[in-house]
Amino acid sequence: MKVLSVNIGERKKVIWREKEIETGIYKFPVDAPIFLGQEIVKGDTIVDTKHHGGIEQAVYGYSEKHYGYFKKLHPDLDWNYGMFGENITFSELNEEEILIGSTYQLGECKLEVTKPRQPCYKLGIRFNNPIIIKQFWETTMSGIYFKILETGFVKKGDELILIEESKETFTIAQLYESKK
Repeated sequence: MKVLSVNIGERKKVIWREKEIETGIYKFPVDAPIFLGQEIVKGDTIVDTKHHGGIEQAVYGYSEKHYGYFKKLHPDLDWNYGMFGENITFSELNEEEILIGSTYQLGECKLEVTKPRQPCYKLGIRFNNPIIIKQFWETTMSGIYFKILETGFVKKGDELILIEESKETFTIAQLYESKK
């Protein structure tokens, strides 16, 4: 599970359904390493701090392997890593195998798996089509939120290395399915 891209977003104002909305979901790859703090990725924008960021959702990872599925559904988009609002795009993250509570080494950081992402309307804004929310829910390709146990820098090419697998009985996919 290699880091293919580290992604940062800036605050952006968009018009969505005749309302001005501020969002940080427009994330794009950056060349420099990113710093994972205890509650945020330094330099990344989180507008809705009630539902994003914080200890349990400090960093969001998504699998590049999932991109192909959604590219077929949305072929006209200008695709780049960060499309799903992820801070880190991995070569592979398998939600059906990764257990909640497992710990990993990534670059200088130690991470703990906390929960799947539950899509909100801002994913529809990013895709310029609210149907993506239903399509996202119909899969187990949720991506993974991590808690930062040891802060530090992460860069393209770093490996996500399992330190300790949780004794937890739920995988990310199982928890995601239970929230539907």
